Amino acid sequence: MLAYAKQLTLAPASASETDIEILRRLGFSDRGVLEINLSSAYMNFVNRVALGLGVESEESMTPFTR
Repeated sequence: MLAYAKQLTLAPASASETDIEILRRLGFSDRGVLEINLSSAYMNFVNRVALGLGVESEESMTPFTR
């Protein structure tokens, strides 16, 4: 799941049916795969908007940043 989310973040065009099949073999339903995909896409969107606007994280969020 995390490898797929990372792939969607760093190289989304490289995602393939094979990646989805791997998730299915690991026990994820089609809905589960969709939820992983949507969550990854949403967080990437939010991060890019925030970074593009120069939004700074709250002090309490510092441990969760890179």
